[in-house]
Amino acid sequence: MFLRRSVFFGSIMVPALVLAGANPPQASEKPHEITEAGQTRNDPFFWLREKDNPEVLRYLEAENRYTESSLEHLSKLQETLYTEMRGRIKESDVSVPQQIDDYYYYSRTETGKQYGIFCRKKGDLAAKEEVLLDENELAKGQEYFRVGMLSVSRDHKLLAYATDTNGSESYVLRIKSLDSGALLPDKIENCSSSFAWANDNRTFFYGQLDQAHRPYKALKHVLGTNTGQDPAIYEEKDDRFFLEISRSRNQKMIFVSVESELSSEVRFLDADRPDRELKLIRPRENELLYQVENHGDRFFIVTNENAKNFKIIEAPVSSPGKENWKDFIAYDPEVKIDSVDAFQNYLAISERLKGLPAIRVYDLKSGESHEIHFDESTYEVSLESNPNFNTDIIRLDYSSFTVPDSVIDYNMVSRQKELRKERTVLGGYQKSDYQSERIFAKADDGAEIPISLVYKKGFKKDGTVPLLLTGYGAYGICTDADFSSNTISLLNRGFVFAIAHIRGGGELGRTWYEDGKLLKKKNTFSDFICCAQYLIDQHYADPKRVAILGGSAGGLLMGAVMNMRPDLFETVIALVPFVDLLNTMSDPSLPLTVTEYEEWGNPKDPKYFDYMASYSPYDNVGDKQYPNLLVTAGLNDPRVSYWEPAKWVAKQRTLKHQNRILLLKTYMGAGHGGDSGRFERLKETAMEYAFAIDTLRSGPRKEIGHHGSN
Repeated sequence: MFLRRSVFFGSIMVPALVLAGANPPQASEKPHEITEAGQTRNDPFFWLREKDNPEVLRYLEAENRYTESSLEHLSKLQETLYTEMRGRIKESDVSVPQQIDDYYYYSRTETGKQYGIFCRKKGDLAAKEEVLLDENELAKGQEYFRVGMLSVSRDHKLLAYATDTNGSESYVLRIKSLDSGALLPDKIENCSSSFAWANDNRTFFYGQLDQAHRPYKALKHVLGTNTGQDPAIYEEKDDRFFLEISRSRNQKMIFVSVESELSSEVRFLDADRPDRELKLIRPRENELLYQVENHGDRFFIVTNENAKNFKIIEAPVSSPGKENWKDFIAYDPEVKIDSVDAFQNYLAISERLKGLPAIRVYDLKSGESHEIHFDESTYEVSLESNPNFNTDIIRLDYSSFTVPDSVIDYNMVSRQKELRKERTVLGGYQKSDYQSERIFAKADDGAEIPISLVYKKGFKKDGTVPLLLTGYGAYGICTDADFSSNTISLLNRGFVFAIAHIRGGGELGRTWYEDGKLLKKKNTFSDFICCAQYLIDQHYADPKRVAILGGSAGGLLMGAVMNMRPDLFETVIALVPFVDLLNTMSDPSLPLTVTEYEEWGNPKDPKYFDYMASYSPYDNVGDKQYPNLLVTAGLNDPRVSYWEPAKWVAKQRTLKHQNRILLLKTYMGAGHGGDSGRFERLKETAMEYAFAIDTLRSGPRKEIGHHGSN
């Protein structure tokens, strides 16, 4: 599922004029009114939603010019950071090959090229390379480019791939013959990234988007037929549910799953018989979630039925309904089960154990199980795709704040790990030069909030160093301590880098998530403030040199804590921030609104309206001294509309006596993830880090130009 995120007449004052001391952008002469839950609100900057209005585009471009001008004095620092970050990348690199049948599949990158190249070899790794898809060739002439899906047919002769050329996440699906290299005439637009081949190598299933950009329909296509007449095998009519299509690891089944925040429903069909109708496993029930893996004549199902932190049950494929669900492994409320991967003789179970990710292996023959152990105090580990069903070896992705991304093959019989590849980090990086910790801050209600942090060895806990603190805290998503070579540029400049594992995320189980959503959402914000204060109190950071960073729903976090404790933070970096909460959740035509009533609440209900209104960042901008603020947006963003950050900044420009820096950067040809291409993304990070480094220099705040305020 996705992460989260007027009518104006007359002239407008844009930031280019603000540089000369003019007034900030004017509000609409006819403020838009939204009536929800019996209440009426004014939204004076509603006109910024008019994407096709030339005045809006001119405003955004003027904001970009102002940002560029304001950061001009940091151009050398940005270039230095970019050079450092790019210099740590081994630009020409190859992934660890994955054997499927008689082929070895892998991807590689080449020096100077922005995108990946997908390849394979037949028979053995000494064979001649066959290039399946070169993203660099497809990206030529495109301002933005992303491959959303790659899938090879069962006979290895056809490649299906989906591309996005503007960041909207609406994909165009094409099929390529791997024998001739030619594209087949079959072309399908407005697709989601969801896809599965049937075993006849000529039929496939794909997802399409509705007008609100929601994956809602599963269709079937037979190669060579008219795509406009593809039959729908399932259509989801409830706007709360998103649809996903997948194929089982043993290649026997196609799954069509729909899920909302609180319930799910799964259907399946025989991959050998694509003309058959879907069969329902269990009808949806409120607050019943489940996901399914096939293992021959039975399903393994992860569910929260009578198990808040989820458990594993089994059911026969022939009659998988509720009456035949049977507990397979005893429920342990101290362990959160995220997923199960089925292999011929084993299950690999992805768990959360004491706030950390874990992998447990269950022997289907003996009934014994064991955890795969890792030595570090904080880290990230997950299963790779592991496409082969009949295997005793599973592939893991592992990293930590100090250990670069590593591919590990784990033998489930011998219980031995084999390091297949650790990503090379150039530029003299030595993991022994850095130290990570996991500590806990106590929230106002007594909850202990984990904090993962890293710094360069030699760091002294004397309260004099700069801190960059990040957080997310939504949708039950876990933010683990994985490796980023970019962060080294901060650590080498004396920064402490930290992640606050706040409520609303899933690090400590389902209750941890539920205690940070709906009418408990403010726990997320108070937890984050508590973590920042704790790091200051424990002398990990200079109280005047604290920067915070968050994106999307983490951007909402940034806006909320900035309103609550503007004195605590010197600098805030909010990336594509979901800050116009009340307006967005009042508009069911937007892509994520209806499905997220179960996350934030439905504003038609007065209790949710009032609660959201009490913390929505845009609605709570007030006359107070705010921190320095850098905000980004994507013009084509389907998750957090560009106008949310644009309105938020515009409203703050009306404030008086703001001795700070206030900047908005809108990526005019991109979406939620910013610019595409591995080097272009580095430029964005370099800008963000330069802003943090500069604004956290010792001493009082220094003005850049006019700061865009009076």
